[in-house]
Amino acid sequence: MSSLLTNESSLIALTTLRQINKNLNMVQQQISTGKSVSNARDNASIWAVATVMQSDVDSFEAISDSLNLGASTVAVARGAAEQVTSLLQEMKNLVVAAQEDNVDRAKIQTDVTQLSEQIDSIVGAAQFNGLNLLSGTGSVSILASLDRAADGTVTASHISVSRDDISVTGGTAITATGTITDPAAMLDGSTTPTTATAVIAGTVIEGETYNVTNGADTYYYVARSGDGVNEVAAGLAGVIGSSITDVAVSAAADTITFTNSGTAAVDLGSSVDDSSTSGLAAVGNIDVTTSAGAASALSAIEGFIQVGIDAAASFGSAQKRIDIQNEFITTLSDSMKLGIGALTDTNMEEASARLQSLQVQQQLGIQTLAIANQRPQVLLGLFQ
Repeated sequence: MSSLLTNESSLIALTTLRQINKNLNMVQQQISTGKSVSNARDNASIWAVATVMQSDVDSFEAISDSLNLGASTVAVARGAAEQVTSLLQEMKNLVVAAQEDNVDRAKIQTDVTQLSEQIDSIVGAAQFNGLNLLSGTGSVSILASLDRAADGTVTASHISVSRDDISVTGGTAITATGTITDPAAMLDGSTTPTTATAVIAGTVIEGETYNVTNGADTYYYVARSGDGVNEVAAGLAGVIGSSITDVAVSAAADTITFTNSGTAAVDLGSSVDDSSTSGLAAVGNIDVTTSAGAASALSAIEGFIQVGIDAAASFGSAQKRIDIQNEFITTLSDSMKLGIGALTDTNMEEASARLQSLQVQQQLGIQTLAIANQRPQVLLGLFQ
């Protein structure tokens, strides 16, 4: 039925054209923004997921900066520890040279002192952005990741890097876990050999320095990896050897026995102790000007070198872990970006084809509406 008041064809054409224009505007927006979901109105659930993921991606970029800063800090410490180890090896060569009696030990000692001061200079300068991992105690935490649980809870995870004090002057004190019972004064042994014992007890920590002093001579032993009280006792006895006139030194388990068979009194007093210093604090005590000092230094230098090697290895392992974590964070961030893109990015090929289709539909819709609008004119012919 035709009507002057209601043009059904026009209304249908108008509705169709309105929907075509709406779809056309949507496709044009997708093409211009590159996003199929650019706000919550487009698709609330997809937009919420993508927004949370984008927030994590932005956080991971900040974490990557933190990891780069941490890696640089550890790299400085590792490089310095490696350089210190190299200087200690040079020092060992000097100590070996001092074992001969026909050398100028005073000049060798000058070189040893210079190397010791250079080690401390390197340690003091081994800082990055004000943080020095080669002095002091404790550890530093490097932000490594943000972990999101299924319920949305976010927690930060860190990589902990322990400081390793290898300074020569002002070595950081550590809790004394090893104690040595001081031997009593050894009296004149002219009639009967006299003995004194030193017992090492407690837990031995790698890098602790134990020493025995007899007058101007000091004998050092630096605890090495895996050493216990028995190894320290044997190490000290080996360093001292027969260096103290008329005094024989032996070790059985955790006990060092001093036997004086000479005619002169030997007073060790309270000279056997655990210096309880970490790192290379005892390097400054090396004295090769005497035969006994050179012999003591030869044993101690091996422990010092091991301290430097352990520090470099520890920082190297930490740096490698930081680099691996940084690579993982970069890969994870890239994967999340791809995921966000898959959820929200516009398929440009599809959008292009749809745009052309809608433009054709729009033209046809306009023509259809124009034809429908002319339909009431036909009714006038009925009244002529």
